[in-house]
Amino acid sequence: MAFPRVAMATAFFLVVALPPSALAQDPKAAALEVERALEKTPNLENGRRVYSTCAVCHLPEGWGTQDGVYPQIAGQLSGVIIKQLADFRARNRDNPLMFPFSIQGTLGGVQEMADVAAYIERLPMTAANGIGSGLDLPRGKALYEQNCVDCHGEHGEGDRSKYTPLIYGQHYNYLVRQFRWVKSGKRRNADKEMAKQIQAFTPEDIAAVLDYVSRIQPPSEKLAEPGWSNPDFPRYVRPVVR
Repeated sequence: MAFPRVAMATAFFLVVALPPSALAQDPKAAALEVERALEKTPNLENGRRVYSTCAVCHLPEGWGTQDGVYPQIAGQLSGVIIKQLADFRARNRDNPLMFPFSIQGTLGGVQEMADVAAYIERLPMTAANGIGSGLDLPRGKALYEQNCVDCHGEHGEGDRSKYTPLIYGQHYNYLVRQFRWVKSGKRRNADKEMAKQIQAFTPEDIAAVLDYVSRIQPPSEKLAEPGWSNPDFPRYVRPVVR
């Protein structure tokens, strides 16, 4: 399938061509984009078209990779996706791989943000996500109940009204990487209360709690049927093992 190379080359050209002012952090601009995108009525067909670029890394199903290089985004709350896209392009969240795909020249405007977010939320999830070692799950469960339930929910379902992501079914290595970046301050758009709360977490705590989180299964209505592949991308050559 030819479009991945074309999309990546185009995105790279658009980034290197941007003036320095376009790379500045602008939290107010991001917040305004989120507000405007949430006011739009999503067009799922256009969302499918926009998602063809996202599929380069996240795969047509939105399941990412078990090694956690790319997260599972299928089923994610649409408002969370919109906020993260706005933060990427406003440079409130750093990701050199993601940034060129989030800018307006590649992704589009607020209507396209609303469209692709709605499309992604409707994608069924895989239960075959990457998980941890399983060696300290009781400790992980206790840490989750003490520290995470109030925001992410008892079953990791997130909170649409507060843009708190659902985290069930997420790849373990991705969870660990993001947690460490929140703790260190590298992920600037993270919830400040969370960043403060997790400062006392040891490496063993991090491994245990996120191993537990990675094993929280999505509800049955959110899961793909066995053998499912996204029919919107019939010609996409998929890896043998996802």
